[in-house]
Amino acid sequence: MSAVAFEKWQALGNDYLIVEARNLPFELTPQRIRRMCDPHLGIGADGILLLSDPDAGGFVARLRIFNPDGSEAELSGNGAREAILYLRRSGWTDADRFSIQTAAGEIRPTITGPTTCTVDMGRAKLASGNFPSGGPDGQGTLSAGGRDWRFQHVSVGNPQCAIHHPDRDDLERLVLSEIGPVIEHHELFPLRTNVSWFAEIEPGVLRARIFERGAGETMSSGTGASGAAVAYVLRGGDSPVTVRLDGGELVVEVDEDLHLNLTGWAVPVYRGELAGDFREELEST
Repeated sequence: MSAVAFEKWQALGNDYLIVEARNLPFELTPQRIRRMCDPHLGIGADGILLLSDPDAGGFVARLRIFNPDGSEAELSGNGAREAILYLRRSGWTDADRFSIQTAAGEIRPTITGPTTCTVDMGRAKLASGNFPSGGPDGQGTLSAGGRDWRFQHVSVGNPQCAIHHPDRDDLERLVLSEIGPVIEHHELFPLRTNVSWFAEIEPGVLRARIFERGAGETMSSGTGASGAAVAYVLRGGDSPVTVRLDGGELVVEVDEDLHLNLTGWAVPVYRGELAGDFREELEST
């Protein structure tokens, strides 16, 4: 029985298991993903990054991103940086600039240091099928947790519901585990949504808290930070935007046409192999 190797990485406390498809003897079904991500019964992670050979030329690899509930995400800013730096360290490429495939389309990273990179996230959209009843400006209002929330819908490869909060102290007191699921599953968002609440600390600097679709409250989110930055710039804020999350800071450049560049770090935590008994259990699941 061949070993099933993996690495665990984290970016601002957002941790993923990285697995190469060539090393997997089974399909990553939702049940197997949930078990592997379980912190008590499995390895424990905020999701799984699956790397495989690309479907077309011009790409270094294909990246698929899975949430801990077993669903597949189109994109993750933190997960993408972890995968990008893993690809570089593992010898998939020695280039400083390259492209990888995702469900959200092509993303183009630039390696800026041993643990840092800038990711060209493409152009954000305010109107998308993820908010079908929304207008071209992507703005809307919904009720959750006994409050009405004015939000900005932003599609950054995945759906974001960005909510400006004028009171930073109240922002810190929000119980996201109660409010987040209501918004994630709100009827306005047929494919569910990620949610970010943000407040301005000073010009160009935001404090944000994140509730991720399929994962719950997280220490950070690259796409969540990007959604908050877009909403902030649309409100008249200047770019670049530094977003302070529970796990650290990310920098988001928002151009006039809403083209995004996301800069941050990611580091490996450990590498390992699935124990034989656990592998057999997964295969029978």
